[in-house]
Amino acid sequence: MEKKRLMPWSVYFGLETEFGISVLENADIDVVEESIHLVRSASQLGSPNLWDYTKEDPHQDARGFRAKELRQDEDEANFFSQDRQRPYSFEEIKSDFVLRNGARLYNDHTHPEYSTAECSTLIELVAQDKAGERILEECAKAASKKRHHTVCMYKNNTDFAGHSYGCHENYLIPRLIPWDRLVEGMLPFLITRQIYAGAGKLGWEREDHGMPGGYQISQRADFFTELVGIDTMNRRPIINTRDEPHANPKLYRRFHVILGDANLSEFSTWLKVGSTALVLEALQYERIPKKFFLADPLFAHRSISRDQKFRWEIELAQGGRTTAIELQHEYADWVARYVDLDHPEKEKVWKSWKETLDKLLKDPYALKDRLDWMAKFWLLQTFKEDQNLSWEDPWLQSLDLEYHLVDRNRGLFYALESAGDIIRVTTDEDICQAIQQPPSSSRAFIRGKFIQRFSKDLINVQWDYIAFRFCGQSYRLDLASAFPGVDLETYCEVIDKAKNVGDVVRNLNLKPMGN
Repeated sequence: MEKKRLMPWSVYFGLETEFGISVLENADIDVVEESIHLVRSASQLGSPNLWDYTKEDPHQDARGFRAKELRQDEDEANFFSQDRQRPYSFEEIKSDFVLRNGARLYNDHTHPEYSTAECSTLIELVAQDKAGERILEECAKAASKKRHHTVCMYKNNTDFAGHSYGCHENYLIPRLIPWDRLVEGMLPFLITRQIYAGAGKLGWEREDHGMPGGYQISQRADFFTELVGIDTMNRRPIINTRDEPHANPKLYRRFHVILGDANLSEFSTWLKVGSTALVLEALQYERIPKKFFLADPLFAHRSISRDQKFRWEIELAQGGRTTAIELQHEYADWVARYVDLDHPEKEKVWKSWKETLDKLLKDPYALKDRLDWMAKFWLLQTFKEDQNLSWEDPWLQSLDLEYHLVDRNRGLFYALESAGDIIRVTTDEDICQAIQQPPSSSRAFIRGKFIQRFSKDLINVQWDYIAFRFCGQSYRLDLASAFPGVDLETYCEVIDKAKNVGDVVRNLNLKPMGN
């Protein structure tokens, strides 16, 4: 039976997750080599070496200029220098797959990275994100069998030794929103959002150093030292200015959020992305009130994460103090004045946002069935008290890591979920569908169907175009403006009915690219 079609949002959103990787029997093993083999285990789900890197430019800055160099350029150069010593080509090292569900899976130097397809409903995004976990879990099993040792995957953001890897969020929004309005509007929101979006972590960290400490609610807060900037690997900023829309640049910009944690809880992912998309939509119409501005955003970011009493008090720029809960409540009330909450999914996420804040105030333990940081805190605290341990005990840190293990037979998060102690927003059927099929209401549908049916004809692929051959000539299907209500439905219908790429050329009246 065909499922009821969900009403799409006016923007696309997606997640890019770098997974931690290790080998159980050998802590010093070459993780780059392991990551290459692991990603190539996904060959049944996609096509390799199609990604077009030539159109990517991470130096383009949203503030209206092109950065001459990034702080991570030196790191990138070192990675490439090391890679040249390996007995592999560039394509073999990247092992870049475009998957049949419209997603991308590749080796990002030392980590497997899974980028979901673009989605226009939250439920599809969560299913696509969970599909990535299942795909990586199967890849780890296949790599373990081939490599004769146990490859372990972790959906987290730290190695507890001062090294962090990201879970980046992408929101394709109208470019008409002034950049300065975005920055001032998103800073207080993102800094306080961790109270429901954090994944939790034991101990404190700074670059290249880890140290014992208590429990904090964010995995990433220790690693942000700038308010606004273009870098993502060094001197990380709260607001990232990379300007690669992967869409018509005159109409759209991609708001690239790099400070968030990788969530295993479906509810946390759903609420994190949903509340952020609501605030971005409201910013199309108005600036936030100045009473939301923080006195010291960077200090507030870290102090909220490390507050052992969960009071989350912060100083305001106009004087006085508030709490992260109160400020998030004010954001939600402000959003309701500008966003049409008759949209079913927007209304549902807005109500859950308010209910979550109320529970955080009255009884945060009541959220151990849906928020990652609280589920893990409850788990570790229970074990700590049973075994009479201190928060500095390394046993607890090993349990922290096992919470994130991407293995449904051994990972602690999955144990909680299978016991019914964690609520879900998708079903197993949704996730199985998302492994095999692209989202139905975004341009990723076209990319996924090309991979499934016409991969032998493809030349290369990017988020906003597909290039292919037909009768000895090259064609390009431009997806830069393929959105619900604008081209997307026509493209999807043509792809769905096409028996070969010739049908695509004829029915969309495409012209050869020439030389």
